[in-house]
Amino acid sequence: MDILSAAFAVFWAFIGVVFLHNALFAVLGLFETRRFPKSETLGRYAVIIGARNEERVIGELIDSIKNADYPREKLDIFVIAHNCTDATAKRARERGAAVIEYDNPRERTVGYAYRRAFQVIPRGYDGYFVINADNTVSKDYFRKMNDAFFALGKRAIVTSFRNAKNFGENTLSCLYGLFFISSCRLEARGRSLLGTSVRVSGTGYLMPPEVTERGWEYTSITEDWELTAAEIARGREITYCDEAEFFDEQPTAIKTMLAQRLRWAKGHLAVFSMRFLSLFRGIAKVKGVRRRFSCFDCASALTPAGIICTLALALEMILRGLTPALIAGITAGYAVGVVTACAVFMLEKRRVRGVGAGVKLAAIVLWPLFFGLNALFDIAALFRKRVEWVPIPHGRGKDSSPPK
Repeated sequence: MDILSAAFAVFWAFIGVVFLHNALFAVLGLFETRRFPKSETLGRYAVIIGARNEERVIGELIDSIKNADYPREKLDIFVIAHNCTDATAKRARERGAAVIEYDNPRERTVGYAYRRAFQVIPRGYDGYFVINADNTVSKDYFRKMNDAFFALGKRAIVTSFRNAKNFGENTLSCLYGLFFISSCRLEARGRSLLGTSVRVSGTGYLMPPEVTERGWEYTSITEDWELTAAEIARGREITYCDEAEFFDEQPTAIKTMLAQRLRWAKGHLAVFSMRFLSLFRGIAKVKGVRRRFSCFDCASALTPAGIICTLALALEMILRGLTPALIAGITAGYAVGVVTACAVFMLEKRRVRGVGAGVKLAAIVLWPLFFGLNALFDIAALFRKRVEWVPIPHGRGKDSSPPK
């Protein structure tokens, strides 16, 4: 083996060691998850909904909350109608929600809406649910989340299973749905089982009041990543409740997908620059082996590995050409992606609703490419000085969630 080959072999081996734990979590998550005993105590919660021009869907969400199998008097619904130009506030009031109207065109991300909410919502709740306006929740959602929350002493942030409302509308919405249920199955389940913190993905989470004691700090274009990194660095556990299911409407147009994923990539890089050092320090400072490992895990996830690996692969191809080893590696990676997609669809068939065989097959074939685009979006985000949050149109697609 020449020096150049040895150097690349060492590099790829190092990358493999740093991210090897992800494979362990994925294998565990395929077969098991953390379960929580039934709580005899039912907490009182504020349900916080950020909504910008969501008149089409806000009523459906509020109805699903009211129809949930949880005492109505223990759930107070607050809709933060921020920078709205439609009837979102009116529709929410008609359904009985408390509405906080907030207008500031310079503060466009939903994090600013949450910040306003925690400035005016009364204290005294056991915890706060954060749910998006285009979501709906399963009938037993709040009971299952309450079980997990009380089992952990009301100290941890609890996330939930993120399903797609419009899973089968077209191939793109199916790919998005696969993306999120794969994250639950292959990332969150194994981590929660071993007591390692998971990532907050979008909304659908419950947090203790202590998280907002300093006010709401997270106003970047990916506030979920920012919240995750900051709280893990402080030593707080973020766990996952697989039995609590909520539904999220996914994009169906390529243009919308491109804008959203570029925003995710830019936000990922921003949170890396803001929070990586605190996570790195947390590896040595926070209490407990699991909490320290969570800091390492989150720091490695924030590292722009896609950029690094893509550039390394390009350099290797330039210097060494498209060798048989590289071709085999790329082929194997594609095959693993296809097999993973098949496995997730089979294991989660009970929760994947309204998806035709043709759409599912197309999603399986395209899944490695859809996932692999993350690295290209990360690279594109490096050259975009400014990426703003823009609203995604909701309420136009076929609802694949279960009957209310």
